[in-house]
Amino acid sequence: MVDQPYPTDWLRAVLDLAVLRILDDGPTYGYAIAARLADEGLGIVKGGTLYPLLGRAESAGEVVTHWEAGESGPGRKYYTLTGSGRGRLVAASGRWSEFARRTSRFLSPTSTPCDTPVTDRSTR
Repeated sequence: MVDQPYPTDWLRAVLDLAVLRILDDGPTYGYAIAARLADEGLGIVKGGTLYPLLGRAESAGEVVTHWEAGESGPGRKYYTLTGSGRGRLVAASGRWSEFARRTSRFLSPTSTPCDTPVTDRSTR
């Protein structure tokens, strides 16, 4: 497996949505989130990137946390997606899909102008 199959700025652009998507499957902890990102082919995400992102999501009310005792080691902090986080995931992933479609179409050697206007110019 390649550590970083894509430029890091590409990953930064979608990382918060990818993390919310993982949490949509159920509560989990940081190391498991990083492993899932790697398993999905997005590369290695270091703790110095992942944990601040999770902290911002918690501050925004998109995730809540709780600690669970470890079976043979230290406890783990689990992250759970909130209704607000799920709402952001649904709205933003739809916008991301549209952006990716437009970008792919534009970058194609046989590109033609997109036929549908962009109507929502909000950032979130």
